[in-house]
Amino acid sequence: MNLTRRGFAAGLVMLAPGTAPAASLPATSPFITAVLRRMAALPDGPVLLNSYLVEHGAGAGDFDLTQANAAYVYDNALAGLMLLAAGQRAAAARIGQALALAQAHDRKFSDGRLRNAYAAGAMTIPAKLPGFWDMKAGRWAEDPYQLGTDTGPMAWAILLWTALGMPAPANTAADFLTTRLRAPRGYYGGFYGFDPAQQMLRWQSTEQNTDLVAAFRALGRPQDAAHAAAFVQAMHQPGTQRFNAGLAPDGAVNPMLAADAGIWPYLAGLGDAASALAAITALRRGDGIGFSAASTGIWLEGTAFASLALRKMGNRLAETFTATLHRNISPQGYVYATVAPMLATGLTIGPALQPGQPEQSFNYYRRPALSPTCWAGLAALGANPLSA
Repeated sequence: MNLTRRGFAAGLVMLAPGTAPAASLPATSPFITAVLRRMAALPDGPVLLNSYLVEHGAGAGDFDLTQANAAYVYDNALAGLMLLAAGQRAAAARIGQALALAQAHDRKFSDGRLRNAYAAGAMTIPAKLPGFWDMKAGRWAEDPYQLGTDTGPMAWAILLWTALGMPAPANTAADFLTTRLRAPRGYYGGFYGFDPAQQMLRWQSTEQNTDLVAAFRALGRPQDAAHAAAFVQAMHQPGTQRFNAGLAPDGAVNPMLAADAGIWPYLAGLGDAASALAAITALRRGDGIGFSAASTGIWLEGTAFASLALRKMGNRLAETFTATLHRNISPQGYVYATVAPMLATGLTIGPALQPGQPEQSFNYYRRPALSPTCWAGLAALGANPLSA
């Protein structure tokens, strides 16, 4: 099946207690309102939001099956940070508390890690993991990426916990990262696979190390931040002003230009406007940007954070990108993940778990998605979650 790293079909209901009514939110807030309405459809207390609003019935595919109940940590932490920027602290705290419960009540591990995804909805003890019914095999199945742990999503959880004044889970996560995933320079990718034995991912990502710089700085761990920053800076190409994507497991440089690796260093204070503009220019696809050079169409999450970067540097192209986001708001209120039906990234989801089995491509599909919605909200507010 063709999975990705990142459904929710409930109707819109009243906003939850402690959240502002839509009329009192800023004029730039259709994205914030959409997230608040999704949260209000969930039970009270700690919750995680579905990352995608999937298709059902005849139009559904493998993607919809595997993502129907998945709440990715990165997407939800980003949602919490957007809600905080919008003054919706009570709503943001519900997400932060859910992630803290997930960390403390894993079904297998007690070392401070977070999985890449959990089952959407009310947080349970132990934390329920996402999965799907495999019709061909006649059994409940789980996805090895969703069960795994990447350093980047953990960094985003640390950013949210720190912003909420929750240092205990943030430092527990940071201790896990520095103890288990610290490389000679920077940090390794994480862990991948099924319980109980997961394999360590020894590739290193410019994007994820950028996330860690921001997280460790926010947490007041300057030495750990400097260790991640050294890796990011080593990936910079002064001649082209671009950042390489990272290192392969064997230490070889991955020269691929990816949107997050190219733009986020600027947002985190590790690159200048020229580096971000070089990435945006190279990845521009009409009125937006692709995920990487392998993308022939527009990736709306990247278009949203590129809009934030362009706004930060005073470039009027931000207005063009913002208009693209507004043209791609779904009937449910979320921004779609892509403009085209499918978008290639040039990446794979993870290593093959059996000899002779091919690695699976990592693609995005045109489904309403949480992360582009939240980056669009942050861009509209002019709020930079990666700033020092």
